[in-house]
Amino acid sequence: VQLQASGGGLVQAGDSLRLSCVATSGSSSPLDMGWFRQAPGKDREFVAATRGSGGESNYADSVDVRFTVSRDNAKNTMYLQMNSLKPEDTATYYCAANGRNYIGPFAGAYDYWGQGTQVTVSS
Repeated sequence: VQLQASGGGLVQAGDSLRLSCVATSGSSSPLDMGWFRQAPGKDREFVAATRGSGGESNYADSVDVRFTVSRDNAKNTMYLQMNSLKPEDTATYYCAANGRNYIGPFAGAYDYWGQGTQVTVSS
């Protein structure tokens, strides 16, 4: 499984961005997928995740309401719509996937990781 994240950029506080993660999967069924982020000097933290079916999602408290995770399995793509961005959202955003029936915040449960895409929010 290979994951390719894109869509990051430099925006102002209050703006929106949509990240995409395309999965090239050898799995016979859609994998559970998630977004994590890592700011300089900080640990990687969970942002959001979605079931392979897209029927259930999970969000970190810090982004709930502002961010929405979705997916289009026909395109093998997961999205993260980020609204009302804040400077504290500045980080490298990573997409991840697993075949463990897991959409929680533990990074170790995700078997596959994409390269990061940088999101910078200026005040």
